[in-house]
Amino acid sequence: MRLTVSAERSLPCTPEVAFELATNPDRFPVFFTGFGPVKGISGIRLHSDLAVGSQRRVHLVDGNVLTERVIEHDPPVRHGYTLSGFRPPMAWLVSQGEAMWSLAGHEFGCRVRWDYEFTLAKRWLAPVAVVVLHLFMRRAMHRCLKNMARSLEAPLEAAP
Repeated sequence: MRLTVSAERSLPCTPEVAFELATNPDRFPVFFTGFGPVKGISGIRLHSDLAVGSQRRVHLVDGNVLTERVIEHDPPVRHGYTLSGFRPPMAWLVSQGEAMWSLAGHEFGCRVRWDYEFTLAKRWLAPVAVVVLHLFMRRAMHRCLKNMARSLEAPLEAAP
């Protein structure tokens, strides 16, 4: 059984800039702060250059480490990966997540869509997984995109 969670937002930048924000291992952890039981990211370590087939280690603030394997990499329009290595309690709900970032320019900047399709670990826990993923993961994703947008805002100039 699979469950999809999505978040979407316009960013005031080009698709190239948005793509770099979404894939940069040094910047992205600052944006993904988590929400509730969905933990934030403390760091990302690359095993090789970002390309289809490459892997990254995603370190969460609670000490867990997930494995991210790139399944699609088409700068600046698409970036996809699988996420595995969940530990309890999340491992009781999902065995894997497959994410896809889709970016498209428009007259005001860039439209970013971020989809996650989770493979549920136990069918009988589906009602709990629906609550956790739709309530907490979706909120964490929206918060992440909002943090990305805030990072692009020009600082206000001080009045003379």
